[in-house]
Amino acid sequence: MRTTSHIRRATLALSVISAILAPTTPALAAEPPPRADLRADVDRDGRVDVAGATDDAGEDTWTPARGAVVLPNVDDDTKRCPTTDPRGRPLPDARLAACNDASDTQVNGTPDAADLARVRSVPMKGLPSSAVGTLRVVGGAKNTRVFVRRAGGWAWVNATTRLTAAELRAGAEFGVEVTDVVRDPALWGGRSVLRLTVTSGGRTTSDDVTLRAAPLLTHHHLQSARQMLVTKVTGTDDFARRQQAFVRGLEAEARAAGVTAPLFTFDRYQDIWAQDFVEPGYVSMTGPGGHRQVIRVMLRSAQPDRESGRELFERLRGKGIGVVQVSGVRESEEWTLNSMGNLETIPPYTHAGRSFPAGRIIMGERKDDGSKPARAMRTLLQAQGFQDPLLLDTSWLHVGHVDEFVQFLPAPGTPRGWRIGVADPEAGLRLLRDAQKAGHGGTRMFSVPGAKDLPAPRETIDQALASKWLVADNTMAAQRIRANLEVLKRETGVTDAEVVRVPALYTRGTEHGERGDRVPRLTRLGAGNVPESVSEYGQQKRLAREGGRATGPGQSVMTSAYVPGAVNGVLLGQDRYLAPKQWGPVIGGEDVFTAAVTAAYVRAGLKVSYIDDWATYHLGMGEVHCGTNTLRDASAAWWQR
Repeated sequence: MRTTSHIRRATLALSVISAILAPTTPALAAEPPPRADLRADVDRDGRVDVAGATDDAGEDTWTPARGAVVLPNVDDDTKRCPTTDPRGRPLPDARLAACNDASDTQVNGTPDAADLARVRSVPMKGLPSSAVGTLRVVGGAKNTRVFVRRAGGWAWVNATTRLTAAELRAGAEFGVEVTDVVRDPALWGGRSVLRLTVTSGGRTTSDDVTLRAAPLLTHHHLQSARQMLVTKVTGTDDFARRQQAFVRGLEAEARAAGVTAPLFTFDRYQDIWAQDFVEPGYVSMTGPGGHRQVIRVMLRSAQPDRESGRELFERLRGKGIGVVQVSGVRESEEWTLNSMGNLETIPPYTHAGRSFPAGRIIMGERKDDGSKPARAMRTLLQAQGFQDPLLLDTSWLHVGHVDEFVQFLPAPGTPRGWRIGVADPEAGLRLLRDAQKAGHGGTRMFSVPGAKDLPAPRETIDQALASKWLVADNTMAAQRIRANLEVLKRETGVTDAEVVRVPALYTRGTEHGERGDRVPRLTRLGAGNVPESVSEYGQQKRLAREGGRATGPGQSVMTSAYVPGAVNGVLLGQDRYLAPKQWGPVIGGEDVFTAAVTAAYVRAGLKVSYIDDWATYHLGMGEVHCGTNTLRDASAAWWQR
C-alpha cells in the first residue's frame, strides 16, 4: 500500500511539472456577433440572394448592366386618385399629376405590392433579444419610400420604426418604391441608398445597398403592338362620320394584324391627334420568378394648354398605367415641336463605341430660327440615361414633326435587325414625270372622290408639274431629308442598303409659306373651296386647321405632305404596315402611288394595307400615325440586347 501511495504521489508531481513546462494552449475565441448585411436584387434575376454572394458584390454601385432597380410607382392600381373635387369640378393639372400609388404611405393591395423592389436583411442568427435595428434612407430620401413586411401586412418605415431581434434573426423583408421618375439629375439622379443599422450589446454594425429608379423609356418598332389608341369624334356631321369610319377601319386592321386588345378611344376632348398629346412609355424591373414587372407610363406632351392630355389621368391611368407630365414650360418654347409626333425612337443599336440597348429618341428642331422642344422635356428624356435624344432638322416642315418623313422598320436577319424608312420626294416626282412622258399628263392628280362639303381636287399631272412650287419644294425637301439621313447614318452606322425609300411629295401651301400647328379638330371646308391648282390645294390644306404663324425673315419654306405621306403610317405587326390611302393618279386602272409605295414596303418584307385619312387627317397636315398611338410589348430587359 505504501508503495502504491508513493507511486501516486510521484505521478501527481510529474503531472504538475509537465503542466508547468508544457506550452500554453489558448482558450477557444468567442464567436463574433453577427454583422448587419442588407441585400437587393443586384444581378436583376428576380430574387434577393441572402445565402450566397451573387447579390453582395457591387451592391453599393450601379451601372446600366448591373445594380438593383426600383420602380417609380406612378400608377394607380386601385383607381383611388380623384379627377374632380368634392363639388364635381375638374381638378387642376398639378393636382391630377400629384396623385398615384407612391403619393401615400400605404401599399394599395397586391398589385401595388408587386411594384415594390424587394430588399432583404441576411438573417442574424444568435442575436440576443435586446438587439434592435433601424432602416434609414441615407441617399435620395425625399424621393424614396420603404415598407417592411410584417404579420399584418406592409408597414411604412419611418423615423420611429424599429426592427425587433426576432425580425433580424429571421431576416427582414422590405419593399421599396420611388415617388417619381428622374426629371433633372441636378435635383435627383435616381439613386436611393438604404442603410440597415443593428445595435446589440453596446456594439453597432451597419450595411448599405444602392438602388436606382428604372428609366422611363419610349417604345421602338422591334416591340410588338399590344393595343391601339385613337380619338373617336362624337356627333353626326360629315366630319364626325368620316372620323368614326376611320376608327372602325383601324380597329379592323389591328385585329387582322393580331392585335387582340380592344381599341382604346379617347372621346372627351375631341382632339383627333392621338399621337401628339401623349407618348406611351414604360418603366420595368425584374419581378419574382424572373418575369418583368412593368408600369406603363403615359408621357403627356409639354403643352399645358392642351386639354386632351387630361384624359390620360381621367380615363387611362389605373392598374399598371401611370401618367407623367413636365412643368415649367415657357410660352416662348415652340408649341408644335412639343407634340409627341415629334418624338420617335430608333430601335436598339451599338455603333462607334456607344450602345443604346433600349433604342434612342429622335426629335425635330427648327435650325432656321433655333426653336427646340421644351427644355424641361429634353432634360427629362436625357436624364433617364439610356435614350439620349438626337435632334434632326425639321425646319422645312409646316408642323415640324419627325414622323412626317422618317420611320424605323423591323428587318430580321440584317446587321441591326431594323431599317430606316424615309420619304423620297425625288421618287414622287419621277412617278409624275414618267406618267407625263407616257402621255398621261391630263390625268387628274388625285383620285379621291368629292363630296358636297369637300369637293375633290381638280388639278392634273401637267398642272402639278407646271406649278411654280412643286418641283422646287420637293427638290428642297429631298435635300433636307438626305441631310437628316446622313445624321442618322453617322450616328447608327446604317448603310444605304438598310434604307427604305418610299415615294412621297410635299407642298408648301401658300406662296410665302406659313407655319402651322395641329389643333384638336379640323375646321371643315365649305363647298366653295374647290382646288383648281397646286396652290389652291395647298391653301385647302392650310384652311383645314386653325391658327398658324407667318414665316419670318430667314426662315425656311415649310411644307406638308401633298400626296398622303406613306411613311406617316402605323406598324401593326412585325410584318404588317398600315399606310394612308394614297388617292394618287389612276392610270390603266392602277393608282401609281399606291403601286410604288406597296412595292417599296414589300421589298422591305412588309405586307401593306391602306386606310382612308384624306378628310380626317391628311387635310390637317397629318396622317394615320398622327391620329393614332400604340402600346407596345415591354417584356424585354432594357439593359440587354
